[in-house]
Amino acid sequence: MGKREKKERCPPLALWLVTFSDLMTLLLTFFVLLLTMASMDNAILTTVQLTTADLGLLDKRGSGRVNAKARLVVELMEKPWEVLDKADRIKDLLFPDDILPEEIDKSTLNENLDVLARQDGVALVFTNDILFAEGGSRLSETGKFLIGRLAPMMTQTVAPINVAGHTDEGEGGEDMYELSGDRALAVLAYLVERGVPDKRFTLSAYGDHFPAVDDLGRPVADAAKNRRVEILLKTAKPIGGYQ
Repeated sequence: MGKREKKERCPPLALWLVTFSDLMTLLLTFFVLLLTMASMDNAILTTVQLTTADLGLLDKRGSGRVNAKARLVVELMEKPWEVLDKADRIKDLLFPDDILPEEIDKSTLNENLDVLARQDGVALVFTNDILFAEGGSRLSETGKFLIGRLAPMMTQTVAPINVAGHTDEGEGGEDMYELSGDRALAVLAYLVERGVPDKRFTLSAYGDHFPAVDDLGRPVADAAKNRRVEILLKTAKPIGGYQ
């Protein structure tokens, strides 16, 4: 009689519940892992987007491709000491062959645009011949197109920007400084019009000081590079940072 009562007080254990609990725990862990991966760091996603853009695999929607290329240009310009090896790549990203207007071919662009390393950044140097009418300070339609192509790239960074105008002795006469300043201001104003914040800019007018090439013994085509506008994107902070 006592043995029967003992059996009734200790029914068989439901051992399958242990296995079921373990399975539920594993499923919960799996879904937590999925949630973690879904909120991956944006920096990783940006790197992936830039890589695919460089390979031409992005969706062909215009705004997405432009923004990705603009960010890639900024990335290439963050190390000015390497810019000599990257100059052609930067030009190709900013001005692909398929978007150049009829009046500009690739060779003309290369003759009138230099990408140069500076101590605190990278300078995009346009000759005045490709931006302005001779002796003038208003951007031509070609000049507006070229300068406008820089705006998306400039909005991808908060780096300070200096726009400097240069002339030479054969242009502007006594008003060389005024002419160089007016041209630099025209470029600056158009970039602001295209959405680059004006507080990031400084303006310089150098007249015929700091020539790009020595006129003596130089062909006219080379000497013409003295008449230029330099757009310096200060992507490399000097010691102490920018004020």
